[in-house]
Amino acid sequence: MDSLPNAIQRLWSELERVRADVLREVDGLSQRQADFKPSDADWSVGEIVDHLTIAETATSKLTTKLLKEVQAGSAAAVFPHDLAEFGAAPLREGDEGGEAPPVVRPSHGKPIGTLVDTMKATRTRSRESIERLADCDPRRLTFKHFRFGDMDLGQWWRLTAAHDAMHLRQIRAVKTAPGFPPRA
Repeated sequence: MDSLPNAIQRLWSELERVRADVLREVDGLSQRQADFKPSDADWSVGEIVDHLTIAETATSKLTTKLLKEVQAGSAAAVFPHDLAEFGAAPLREGDEGGEAPPVVRPSHGKPIGTLVDTMKATRTRSRESIERLADCDPRRLTFKHFRFGDMDLGQWWRLTAAHDAMHLRQIRAVKTAPGFPPRA
């Protein structure tokens, strides 16, 4: 990604840093550990991984949709090379989020190995979406988030990183909850 604008390189680094932390937390978990739920109201680690993957896939699809709408020769068709950083994600450090809409709700009991493999493959496809941001002004491409309102594509991808960070804290909480199964 060396040839990409600095703002996109920084965005990719942010996404990769937090995803690496998520993958480290789930590495080596047994299926029993991945399926453990501290309470009926909580998600398991496997469900969190599934949810993060579903949400990231949705952002990639949104990116494709919005990029198809860019008119050749329009201001949105040119990356602003003076852009140092994309706007902040509306989700901040320490936010606990809210109830996930049905479209991104996870399933319980999927094999943890499959979930991790799917998460990694999704990130590989997301890289292609991120690289395509260099062909437009992502700030001019907006879509309404169910909770945060209108957000531009840069903010959608920064939200993906912040969302991963929020659920990373949740994964760590599940792993330290009373009753979490010991390593086999």
